[in-house]
Amino acid sequence: MSRKKKKKLLFEELNQKKDSKFAKELELFYEQGVKTLKEGEIISGKIVGITEKEVLVDIGYKSEGILHLDEFDDPQAVILDAEINVLLETKEDENGMVIVSKRKADRTLGWERIVNNFAEGDTIEGKITRKVKGGLMVDIGLEAFLPASQVSLRGAHNIDQYLGNKYEFMIVKVNKPRKNIVLSRRELLFKEREENKVRLLKEIAKGQVRTGTVKNIADFGVFIDLGGVDGLLHITDMSWGRISHPSEMVAIGDSIDVMILGIDTENTKISLGLKQKTESPWQGVEDKYPVSSKVKGKVVNIVPYGAFVELEKGVEGLIHISEFSWVRRISHPSEMLAIGDIVEAVVLNLDAGNQKIALGIKQTEVDPWQGISSKYESGTKVKGRVRNLTDYGAFVELEEGIDGLIHVSDMSWTKKVNNPSEFLKKGQKVEVVILSVDEINHKISLGLKQVSVDPWSEIVEKYSIGAEVNGPVTKITTFGIFVEIEKELEGLVHITELNLEPTLKVEDAFKVSDKIKAKVVKIDNEQRKIGLSMKDTSVIKEAVEPTEAVEPTEAVELTEAVEPTEVVEPTEAVEPTEVVEPTEVVEPTEVVEPTESAEAEEPKEQEESKDTE
Repeated sequence: MSRKKKKKLLFEELNQKKDSKFAKELELFYEQGVKTLKEGEIISGKIVGITEKEVLVDIGYKSEGILHLDEFDDPQAVILDAEINVLLETKEDENGMVIVSKRKADRTLGWERIVNNFAEGDTIEGKITRKVKGGLMVDIGLEAFLPASQVSLRGAHNIDQYLGNKYEFMIVKVNKPRKNIVLSRRELLFKEREENKVRLLKEIAKGQVRTGTVKNIADFGVFIDLGGVDGLLHITDMSWGRISHPSEMVAIGDSIDVMILGIDTENTKISLGLKQKTESPWQGVEDKYPVSSKVKGKVVNIVPYGAFVELEKGVEGLIHISEFSWVRRISHPSEMLAIGDIVEAVVLNLDAGNQKIALGIKQTEVDPWQGISSKYESGTKVKGRVRNLTDYGAFVELEEGIDGLIHVSDMSWTKKVNNPSEFLKKGQKVEVVILSVDEINHKISLGLKQVSVDPWSEIVEKYSIGAEVNGPVTKITTFGIFVEIEKELEGLVHITELNLEPTLKVEDAFKVSDKIKAKVVKIDNEQRKIGLSMKDTSVIKEAVEPTEAVEPTEAVELTEAVEPTEVVEPTEAVEPTEVVEPTEVVEPTEVVEPTESAEAEEPKEQEESKDTE
């Protein structure tokens, strides 16, 4: 029954008793009580009625206040006669109802409590109630905002996991005009972690075993939370055996015991170990796997340069690709082995300190190079197939697995070979001469030119000083041109022997393949080189009567002593007769020959030209 109705009945009863004086006093007292209530005021009331959606609160007014049930955090806990604080929003709405709010009253009272008792930087406890855009709302006596970035040290990746939980928060901002508060849980966690870090760094020592929690997993290792400080457990320190990824051994959230391997207090870095808690399997490995002994193991990894074989848990050896076969040429270890294969090998070398064992497969078979020197004696001719060409020579396969090298210097008696492809092709069958055999280092030197007789003595006889030659230009350089005298034989016409105009360059005057005529002016037996000249004067005259450019005065005196020019000059007679060609007397080439002065600076250029040819 409403207070208004009660009042009416009360007045009727008083009138009936004709006690008008008492009724007037009661009405005056009631009206005075109602006048003291103001909208926006917080009033203490009592729950007098509960409906499906609303709660009736007696606030001492002419009618009860109406309060929505959802303003209670736990509607099931609402009971009759319970005392609550409400804020009077409207004394009488359009329906004559009094509207009150518990939530607004709680917020106002909470705000006053917090402003009066807390300041920015203080710690307060609260409960995360709901999720909003950009963060969470926290009940600390009133609703405060917790940004998502301040939920944890690493942000909130799954913000729903915090709903309904109670935590301590730091008040980071109080906005009095807008009556809102911003909180941070991250600041407290960071402060707590720094305190724990200082404490932990004082406690821990190298060699200790500590319990930690797997915080994060990367390809290179695991980060372990030791209780305020993170340590790194590298993948190489997780197991004595081989693992491909740390997740094979641990998962995020796992609690594991690890050993402290190193502490960097300056950079706050701690290195951890898991395998170090057990004895290394490399202890006494020299006794288990002595050099030259045969062992068996499983292929656990294949790389371009070899295969790793596990001999026991934590002990691996490497079979280098060069140790796979005596005769087969392996481009990649996968041609012979696959992961999981069980192989037999021989221990070639062992370094326990660096935990390395070198293994070989081919050593389990007989070395075909043993006794090879008796099979291929120096000086004998053999046939083989060109297997490969390099800049410095050609490898010739004499039999399966047995190769010999023909160096470029052993390809021609007369021609300087710049590239083996000038003489040989891959797959070509050739006859060669065994020059030397190194059985220990598995090397055989072969010669191609040695198959034939050295023709140089015949060449010297055939192309003596003054002989005319014809041939095509094979190469043009800044210091002259090379002319093919015959197959595999070239001569150099130095620039001083070309009679070029001063303004004309060699490359402008000649082209490769041009046919030219020249005369032999020099033969170097030691270097096996032939110097040519294209000057108009005869060789003998060049040799005896130097040009003015050379000015060899002593040479002129010598030519005067040798004259008569009348006998020497007739071109017909220069054929050369026995009389005209006393080369040993007339031709002191070292002194008289005008080309000597020019060619004194030439040898290196000549040699370089052939190198670049």
